[in-house]
Amino acid sequence: MGGIAEYDDLDGMDLALLIARKKVTPAEAMEEAIARAEKRNPAINAITVPLYEHGRAAAQAKPPTGRLAGVPFLLKDLGVQLTGTRTTGSGKLFADFVADHDSTIVARYRAGGLNIFGKSASPEMGLAASTEPAMFGPCRNPWSLGHSAGGSSGGAAAAVAARILPVAHATDGGGSIRIPASACGLFGLKPTRARNPSGPDAGEGWGGQSVGHCVSRSVRDSAALLDISAGPDVGDPYPAPPRARRYLHEVGRQSRRLKIALCTTPWNGEPVDPECRQAAEDAAKLCQSLGHSVDIARPEFDFAPFRDATRILVGANVLATLQGRAKALGKTLKASDVEPLTWSMAEIGRTATAADYARSISTIHAVGRVVARFFTSHDILLTPTMCSPPWPIGVLSLSTKDIAAYLTAINRSIAFTSLFNASGNPAASLPLHWTPEGLPVGVQIVAPFGDEPILLRLASELEVAKPWAHRRPPLLA
Repeated sequence: MGGIAEYDDLDGMDLALLIARKKVTPAEAMEEAIARAEKRNPAINAITVPLYEHGRAAAQAKPPTGRLAGVPFLLKDLGVQLTGTRTTGSGKLFADFVADHDSTIVARYRAGGLNIFGKSASPEMGLAASTEPAMFGPCRNPWSLGHSAGGSSGGAAAAVAARILPVAHATDGGGSIRIPASACGLFGLKPTRARNPSGPDAGEGWGGQSVGHCVSRSVRDSAALLDISAGPDVGDPYPAPPRARRYLHEVGRQSRRLKIALCTTPWNGEPVDPECRQAAEDAAKLCQSLGHSVDIARPEFDFAPFRDATRILVGANVLATLQGRAKALGKTLKASDVEPLTWSMAEIGRTATAADYARSISTIHAVGRVVARFFTSHDILLTPTMCSPPWPIGVLSLSTKDIAAYLTAINRSIAFTSLFNASGNPAASLPLHWTPEGLPVGVQIVAPFGDEPILLRLASELEVAKPWAHRRPPLLA
C-alpha cells in the first residue's frame, strides 16, 4: 500500500519534514492517506464525506512552508465550512447544505498547508458521547470494532487511531475531543475558550462551552496545529489570554515542579470503573516520580444547578440551529426531522424561558469562578477522562429505545470533562493506560484558564516517560 513505507509510524511533523526535504511530495502523502482510507475506513466508518479529489488537487499546489505543510487532513463534519462542500452534521436537515465560504479556522488550516481530503463522522449535531448517527451508521473503534470510538469527534479519532492520517480536526462541547481521544488511545487537547476562532458564522459555540482543535498521536502535532489556528479573528466577541510564545516551543520544555491535584470522584456522583481509577492513580504516581507533588483535591460546587444550566444552554442552541435550518428550507420543524434524543434536547430549549437562559449563563459563570479559584492553589488537576472504558456500539445511539442505559452511559462519559467546557479551562486526555482486554483508557489533565503551555509541557513530559506512539490497534494487524 503506497510508497512511504514508514507512513503509519510518522506523526504530522515527521511527514511534513520529509515533504520539506523533498523526500516525499504532498501528492505522495495524499495518496498514502487515500489508500489507507479506502482500505481501512470500510471497517470503521470514520470518513463519511470523502473529498479525495479535493485533497489531490490541494496536494498538487505548492505548499507553503510550515510545521505541518503538505500533511493530509480531515475536518469534522460538524460546525465548520469548506467552500463548495457539504457539512451535514450527520442530520438529514443539513444533508444538502453546501458551504459558499471557509470558516476562519479552516482558512487558517489551508493557509498552513494542510490538505483536506474528507470530513469525519459525528453523531447528529454532536450531541452524543459516541458516534452512531442514523444517517451514516456507527463509527467503530479500531481497537475493538464492537466498541464505540467515542464522540462527538469519533470519526476523527477513529481515523487517526487507524493511521489513515496523523492528526485531524475535532470539536469539544462537553468532552467531544477528550472522550474519543480516551476511547481511541490518542492525545486530545481542548483549548481555552476562544483560543481558536468560531467565525465567521458564530461568535461562540453552545454559550461558550464548545471549542475546536484536534486529536493527534503526538503532543507536538497538537501544539503545531494550535500555532496555525490560534488567535482571535476580527469581530470575535472576546479573545483568550494572549500566548507568550509559540506552543510548539513548550513541547519538551522543562516543567517546573508542579502542584497537582488528583481527583477520581466525579461531580455528578457516577461510579468510576476500576480501570479508569487505576489509570489516574498510576498517572499521579508517574508525576510524583518526575518530581511533581500530588494531593487529593478538586473544585467544589453545587452540581444540580450546574447540570440543569448546561442542558438549557445546549438545548436552546440546538433548537435555534434546527429552527434556522428549517426556515432556510421553507419547512416547519417536526420531530421526524431529527433523531429522537436530538428532538428531546431541542424540547429542553423549547420549554426553557429567556430568564432560564440568563440564569443558566450566571450559573455557568459562577462555577467558572470556583474553578478559577481552585487553580490559584494548584497548577494541574488530574482525573480519569471518563468513568468507563469505551462503550459497546449501540448504548449511546441518539435513536436508542433504552433511554435509561443511554443516560447512564452519557453521564459516565462526561462526568469529568464537561465542567471544563463550562469554565473554559484547557484540558487534555492522554493515552496512558490500556485495559487487560486491550481497550484504551485516557487520563485528563486540566490547567488554569489560558495556560495551554503548562499542559503541553506536562503532556510531553509524560509522553516521554510513558510512550504510547508505538501501540497499534488490532485493525492494523
